[in-house]
Amino acid sequence: MPTLIMTKWPKKLDGSVRSKAMAFLQKLSADDTVPGLHVEPIQGAADPRVRTGRVDDFWRAVMFRLDGDGERHYVIHGVWPHDEANKVAERVRLKVNPINGLPQIEETPAGPDAPAVPEPTVPEPGATVVAEPDAVVQADEPVVDKPLLVRRGRTRTALVDRLGLPEEIADAALAAPDEDAVLTLAQRHEGWIGLLLVDLTSTDSIDEIHDKLQLDGPAPTIGTEDDQLLVSLRKPAAAAQFAFIDDQDELRRVIEDGDFGAWRVFLHPEQRTYVTKDYNGPFRLSGGAGTGKTVVLVHRARRLARQNPQARIVLTTFTTNLADALRESLAQLDPRVPQAAKLGDPGVFIAGVDALAAAVIRGGDVAKAVQSVLGEGRSSPNGRVPGTRWRAVLDTANTDLPPEIANESFLATEYALIVLPHAVRTEAEYLRVRRPGRGVALDRGKRAAVWALISAYRAQNRIDGTLDFGEAAAVAAARLRETGPLADHVLVDEGQDLSPAHWQLLRALAADGTDDLFIAEDSHQRIYGPRTVLSRYGIKIVGRSRRLTLNYRTTAQNLYYALSILDGGSYVDLEEEPEATGYRSARSGPNPRIEPVNSLTGELDTIAARLTGWLEAGEAPETIAVLVQDRFQRERVVTGLTERGVPVRAVDREQPTAGKPLVMTMHRAKGMEFTKVVLADVGQRSTAETARLAVLDESGRHDAELRTRSLTYVAATRARDELSVIQRGV
Repeated sequence: MPTLIMTKWPKKLDGSVRSKAMAFLQKLSADDTVPGLHVEPIQGAADPRVRTGRVDDFWRAVMFRLDGDGERHYVIHGVWPHDEANKVAERVRLKVNPINGLPQIEETPAGPDAPAVPEPTVPEPGATVVAEPDAVVQADEPVVDKPLLVRRGRTRTALVDRLGLPEEIADAALAAPDEDAVLTLAQRHEGWIGLLLVDLTSTDSIDEIHDKLQLDGPAPTIGTEDDQLLVSLRKPAAAAQFAFIDDQDELRRVIEDGDFGAWRVFLHPEQRTYVTKDYNGPFRLSGGAGTGKTVVLVHRARRLARQNPQARIVLTTFTTNLADALRESLAQLDPRVPQAAKLGDPGVFIAGVDALAAAVIRGGDVAKAVQSVLGEGRSSPNGRVPGTRWRAVLDTANTDLPPEIANESFLATEYALIVLPHAVRTEAEYLRVRRPGRGVALDRGKRAAVWALISAYRAQNRIDGTLDFGEAAAVAAARLRETGPLADHVLVDEGQDLSPAHWQLLRALAADGTDDLFIAEDSHQRIYGPRTVLSRYGIKIVGRSRRLTLNYRTTAQNLYYALSILDGGSYVDLEEEPEATGYRSARSGPNPRIEPVNSLTGELDTIAARLTGWLEAGEAPETIAVLVQDRFQRERVVTGLTERGVPVRAVDREQPTAGKPLVMTMHRAKGMEFTKVVLADVGQRSTAETARLAVLDESGRHDAELRTRSLTYVAATRARDELSVIQRGV
C-alpha cells in the first residue's frame, strides 16, 4: 500500500470536489495500480517523478511519486481542472534545498509569454505613502526610504547562503518596503519558505531564525535521490507543509477541513518541539493570543496518550466552554485517542478546573480535608455558595473598615490569595500570616476587622453546608495530599486565570516527576482571577519556561491594534517577571475600522451596516461575531439589530450554531475565532462599573484596569481577517 504525503494545497476546493478527491486518494492509498485511477507520468515534465491521476472527467490530481524505504510514496500537490493540471504537472518540481536540506516545490518558468508575477516594489526616496481610507495612521510617522529587511540588517548572502531561500524570493523580500509587503509575499509561499519570510520581519538574528526552524542542512548522501527526498520530508521544518498520512480517517480530516483545520496537521517546528520534548518537572509555555499554545497542548495530550495508552492525562482550563472546545479539538485531531469518562482512568480526561475539584470531592469522604482547610465541617460539600454571598455579608455587617477594604473585590481576593492557600482557620493564624503582593497594608486592628467579615462569610456557608469554588479547590487539593495523585500528566490551558487554590489542586493531582505539569498561559489575557505567582504554591519552573511569538490567527494589522490596547499597562507573568509583547503575525489584511459614534442608535446603525455589508459580500453568517461588554448589552444589541432587519443569534453558555451572525460577551468569546468581528462600546464605562472602581484601593483599581485592557485585547484578537471597533462617546 502506498504512503500518502499531503501538502497545503495551493488551490482550495468546494465540497463536491473535496468528496471526489477524497474518494480518489482513498483508492490511491489502497492500491495505486487500479486502472481507473489513471496514475500517469507527464511527457516532457520538469520532474520525472510527477504524476497525474483521474479524480473525475473534469478534475485531475497532481502528485510526485517517490520510491524509497521499500515502498511507494505519493506527495499530493493539489487538484486542478484537467488542462490546468497538465500545465501545472509539466512545470512543478520537487527537490531538496541544497542549503538547508528541506523539501521544496518550485515551478519552472512558463516561457517568455507568461505574465510575470508582481513583486513588492520600493517607493522612490521622498515619495508619499498614502494610507488606505480606513487605515489606522500613526501621527508624525517618518517616510521610510529603505526596504524593511535592509533596515533589519538582512543581507542576500544570509537569506540565500545561510537560510536557503530561493534567490528570486530573497530578492523580492529584500525589495519589500514594509512588513505588510513581506507578509504578502509570505502568504504566497506555503511551508518553511513562508515561515522564514515571517521570521525575517522580526528582530531575531539570522542564527536565531536558523536554530528556531532547525535548519541543520542536508543529510549525508545516502541511497537514491528519492531516499534523500524522503529524509528531507521528515525534517521538523518540513512538517509545516508536508504531512505523512497514517490512515483513511486522518486523510478524511485533512481533505474535509481544508485550511481552517490545518493546525491539526501542519505544525511550526517550534510548536512541534514543545509537543514532543520531555521535561523534568513543570514547564510553562507563554505566548500571545493566537500563537498556538492550545494547539500545542492538544497535540501534546495526543502524543502522551499514544506513547502510553495506560497514562492518566488531565487536560484542563478555567471555564466549561473552553473545556468543551478542548474536548472537541482533541476529537478532531485524533478521534482514536481515548477520552476518559472519569478522573483517574487511563486516557485523556478533559474538564474545567472547578469540575476537577468537584470530581475529587465526589470521589470519597472529604470531611478531614474540609476540616484541615476551614477548621470546621460542611454538610453539603458538593454544593456551591451563591455568588452574592460576600455582598450579603457586607450588607449586614457593622464594620469600621474603610470602603477600599470593606468591599466585595478586596475581601474575595484576600480570601483567595491569602486565607485559602495558607489554610488559615483562626483569627490568630490570620494575624500572623504573610500577605505578599497585596497592595493594602493591614495593621493588627484592621486584620481583626477583616477576619470578622471572613468569619461571617464562613458562618453563612456553614449554614448552607456548601463550599465556594475556591474552598472546593483547596479541599480537593487537601484530599489528594491524603490519598495520592489521580493523574500522571496534567496539561493546563489559560493558566493566567487560575487561583492559588486551583494551582494547589493541580500540583496535588500529579506526582512530581517527568512531564508532570505543562502550563500554557498569557498574562495579557488574564480576565478572571487575581494575579498569581506559581512558586508560592509549590510549582517551580525556573529554567523551564519558553515563549511563542508568532501569531497564526489574526492579521498583522489587527494584532497591531490589539497590542496597542496593552500599551501603558504593566503585566507580569506567573513567575512574577515582566511580560513582554513583541508578537508578530504570519498574515496581512485590511486595517481595523475605528468607528466613533455618539449614541446607542448610532452604534446599532453602524453595527447593522457593517454586518449587512459582510453578509451581502457572501461571508458565512456564523463566521461573523459582535462582541459586547456584558449580557445586558448583548440582549440590547440583539434586539436592536433584529429591529433593523439583521437577524442575529445571542450566545451564552451553549455552543454557537450556524445560520446567523453571533452576538456574545467578550468573556464568552475567549478561545474562539471568527473571520469578521465587531467590537461594541469600546472605551465606554457603565455607571455601575464606575461606582465599583470608586471604592477600590489603588492596587485594586490598577488590577481592574489591567483586566479591562486584557478583555478588549482578547476580544480584538478573535478576528482572523477584519475587525470593526465601535467607540461610543458619552
